[in-house]
Amino acid sequence: MSARVHVVTDSTAGLSTHEVLRHRLTVVPLQVVIGGTSYDDGATSADAVAEALKTFTPVSTSRPAPQTFADTYADCAADGAEAVVSIHLSGDMSGTFEAAMIGAKDSPIPVRVVDSRSLGMGLGFPVLAAAAAASAGEDMAGVEAAARAQMKSISAYFYVDTLEYLRRGGRIGAAQALFGTALAVKPLLTINGGRIVPLEKVRTSSRAIARLADIAVQRAGDVPVQLAVHHLANLEKAQSLADDLANRLPKAEEVVLREVGAVIGAHVGPGLLAVVIAPR
Repeated sequence: MSARVHVVTDSTAGLSTHEVLRHRLTVVPLQVVIGGTSYDDGATSADAVAEALKTFTPVSTSRPAPQTFADTYADCAADGAEAVVSIHLSGDMSGTFEAAMIGAKDSPIPVRVVDSRSLGMGLGFPVLAAAAAASAGEDMAGVEAAARAQMKSISAYFYVDTLEYLRRGGRIGAAQALFGTALAVKPLLTINGGRIVPLEKVRTSSRAIARLADIAVQRAGDVPVQLAVHHLANLEKAQSLADDLANRLPKAEEVVLREVGAVIGAHVGPGLLAVVIAPR
């Protein structure tokens, strides 16, 4: 009989409360600091972060402490887990993966820590795949394999009004930030090898959003896919983008529409639109 495996992730995964409860996931929060006050990701809204950024209130983020992960894994063991698969946002974007690795050394049960090389539902979809494998009775290796198989097929593309917030947070280099500085040029970006990299430059925001949809449709192709549309303080355009993708991709499952959390929001800024594509 396979060991009971528990799946742990972090708050950047973009999962709903329903998904967390249904799959009995454990979510470790990152922290966002707004004007000197620290909050767990999820304890304050992304809209609060967007407003702080607009008014030039200092905003920063921090990873969970290694001890937080050690305590989390101990709690999983106390709850009856015999092993843990802990899946987190890209190690090139945050120290969360490293903190989980350190915390795993003190775990009373085996822990496999996985770097998703992504974030948002680019992390969330692999977590759900791992949870499904765990529910099916797979052992730790099987649960990890399910997450990694989903990771290999995921693509993420996004539009931001400005690269300034990514540059400030060190998530994109100064040279790459120049990519979006020209007048009336809007940048499209992607995640490649766990890093945010420029993809295309498009004139005007409306053309950039239309191009974002075209890229997503081309990438999805004519196969069953899972889709997520993320945004920050941009619900109307996000809903329009989600509706467009649903119409153009009849083999897609229901398009998940979610605002990013406070931690991701702190680095991308208001106006974000993103599409995550995960072939079935």
